[in-house]
Amino acid sequence: MNAPNTISPYDFDAILASRGVDLPALRVDTLQLNVTKLCNQACRHCHVDASPARTEAMSRDTIEQCLRVLAQHPQIATLDITGGAPELHDDFEYLVERATALGRHVMVRHNLTVQLDGHPKSGRSMEHLPAFFARHKVEVVSSLPYYQAYFTDAQRGSGVFEKSIEAMRRLNAVGYGIDGSGLRFDLVYNPVGPYLPAAQASLEADYREALRAQFGVEFSQLFTITNMPLHRFALHLRKSGQYEAYMDKLLAAFNPAAAEGVMCRNLISVDHTGTIYDCDFNQQIGLQLREPATIHDFDYERLAQRRIRFGDHCLGCTAGAGSSCGGATA
Repeated sequence: MNAPNTISPYDFDAILASRGVDLPALRVDTLQLNVTKLCNQACRHCHVDASPARTEAMSRDTIEQCLRVLAQHPQIATLDITGGAPELHDDFEYLVERATALGRHVMVRHNLTVQLDGHPKSGRSMEHLPAFFARHKVEVVSSLPYYQAYFTDAQRGSGVFEKSIEAMRRLNAVGYGIDGSGLRFDLVYNPVGPYLPAAQASLEADYREALRAQFGVEFSQLFTITNMPLHRFALHLRKSGQYEAYMDKLLAAFNPAAAEGVMCRNLISVDHTGTIYDCDFNQQIGLQLREPATIHDFDYERLAQRRIRFGDHCLGCTAGAGSSCGGATA
């Protein structure tokens, strides 16, 4: 006899329904592209499972189609490029140049250390990146788990903090994070472990004071992002017997106001094959749109009016002050 079907206590659709919250898509003003899973690092919290061993990369044909979509839809004002380390894609600079020529605001999820490490397969230097970013007025968004070496290296690997500080200095040298330069350089904080982030404003003040006083580096804004219970981080939680406790913590901290600001309501995420997802997190677990679509059959109106697919992991975006690619949502 089969066991009766039971609903997970973390079923996000059921949680929304019980709270009377409805989260339809609002529009598409950001096109987020995951161009490669290749990275010079293999961070424990990485929801992409990126590493130097990964080989996935978006084809030139798919990149060209993404650019055509941008050209045809001026309401998509922002191109958000991520990875892996997106700079390791052979066509990364071509993509940035073409998108900025179209007048789009380009954001790059830059891990800082790639400047010093270079390409993990070819050895190609990446030291030119700060100047390249500045030339195209790219917004740079970089993860720095903490303003002390011990905690950053514990999450991202030995020596990462020292390299990150040097990379920040190089970005500052061309104007990034400096008042009046017009060059945005934002930092991202992820907790080291199964905890919710502290309040974004107070943590930003702590980061600014410590990084300025100890290392003489500046940044524009700090974003706090909750560690998502996916891939490596979820495996770590399960192995250490902390998975249910972490999920319970996210559930207890569910915030309807934060839910209203989740990124999937005005963003679509495209993987290296061209498949479209509601967000980067859904992309990483293969949770496709309710009506599957690719960038090659792009339909703006259908995507702007779609019903978003949710999963248990969505609790990570709606706990406490909320969490999105742009930090706290409430």
